[in-house]
Amino acid sequence: MLNENNKMRFESIDYLENGSELQKEAYKVLTKNEVMEKLVIFQPILVGTIPLDIAIKDSDLDIVCSFENKQVFKEEIQKHFTNYSEFSVVEKIFQDEPTVIVRFVLDNFPVEIFAQSMPSNQQIAFQHMLIEHEVLTDRGEEFTKEVIRLKESSIKTEPAFAQLLNLKGDPYLALLEYGVNQKII
Repeated sequence: MLNENNKMRFESIDYLENGSELQKEAYKVLTKNEVMEKLVIFQPILVGTIPLDIAIKDSDLDIVCSFENKQVFKEEIQKHFTNYSEFSVVEKIFQDEPTVIVRFVLDNFPVEIFAQSMPSNQQIAFQHMLIEHEVLTDRGEEFTKEVIRLKESSIKTEPAFAQLLNLKGDPYLALLEYGVNQKII
């Protein structure tokens, strides 16, 4: 079962400062550029492979955010990040939710900000990360190495976990169902 401290731990990036070399580098880049501070009113949470320490070459800094007003969010994004290389903003509907996806490169780190109107800690990417963290903690180093090996063979994170956990169907939904069944989320 998920330790509430782990959930709260991920809601700040402070843990990165004492993590792996890649996590320390991510921490430096995010703090030097004040990314989380610039996004603070949008509940930013770093999610994905870097917080879990299963990143591979080309892994990006994934940040989920929550907006009440999509236009205000877009204006703030433009104000703070438009000058970074490869900057782009895309709007789409994802799982019936209006979504804004922002991409740019920050000191050699690709960054993706994924924003919806639901609270950041309720978004699927955060839920997946909590489940994956618990599985990695529970299954240990060999399982972690196998996830990384699958990722290096071009399998995305959730499908890699689904394969190793023998989950059937859509890996993204199956992983969420696994998390519910295991009382992780």
